[in-house]
Amino acid sequence: MTTNQARTGAFMALGSMLCVQLGLAIAVTLIDDIGVEGAAWLRLAWAGILLLLIVRPKRSAFTRSSFLMCVVLGVVTAAITLLFMAALDRIPLGTASAIEFLGPLCVAVAHGKGRHRFVWPGLAAVGVVLLTQPWAGVIDPVGVLFALSAAVCWATYILLTQRVGDQVAGISGLAVSMPVAGLVATATVGPAVFERMTLEILLIGIGLAILLPVVPFALELLALRRLTTAAFGTLMALEPAFAMIVGLIVLHQMPGIAGAVGITVVVAAGIGAARSGARTPSPVPAEVNS
Repeated sequence: MTTNQARTGAFMALGSMLCVQLGLAIAVTLIDDIGVEGAAWLRLAWAGILLLLIVRPKRSAFTRSSFLMCVVLGVVTAAITLLFMAALDRIPLGTASAIEFLGPLCVAVAHGKGRHRFVWPGLAAVGVVLLTQPWAGVIDPVGVLFALSAAVCWATYILLTQRVGDQVAGISGLAVSMPVAGLVATATVGPAVFERMTLEILLIGIGLAILLPVVPFALELLALRRLTTAAFGTLMALEPAFAMIVGLIVLHQMPGIAGAVGITVVVAAGIGAARSGARTPSPVPAEVNS
């Protein structure tokens, strides 16, 4: 039962990462037309609208504390997206993903237990270094700063998402956090991007929002009900590997030998984390019909 729970959570996390990288690949193609802030706003705004319409969260599903937690999660979600897209404007996708992974890695180390707490995160970190090969070239320091800031937000996001998943039934929590994220993005970058929007781009934004972040964030919330934060954080080491694979298929970027070895190492770390990272289920409040 515990192994099945961990396996299910791992598959959900993997599905989330695949959606994220495919969504990012599509978003990158829109940057020339609407800028990085426009691509971020498009995803968040549509995601908030879609989740609000589909889920239609009920007031009875929340306590005051859980509702406020969802609001904070929404602010953090907006920060992750805006900061990461800003990083992509300056550094490669694989490099940005690897730097951002430092957030989940810190969560994995901080919340791990026992003498093996550093094994899988440490192995994953080695893989990330091989993937990014920081010795191979000069990296834009501002882009790195954006990615590091996104990493801090991602670590916070993992902890908040698990708490929201434990306290709010279904995906009602996302139906509050994503509209908040959309509002935050609108308030911060909206005025700068509205004039660049066309009907075609807005329609593309619907599909983009489903691919990223609606589906992946929902999968992450469900995965964090089944995995410890340490295991989930280590599994996120696969994110740079997915970025490299998507780059190969979509952008025709061929990884070198070190990159291929790095992918193998982070996959091994992810499998190890999933096998040992099942979480004791927390009772989730049932939704109250009104």
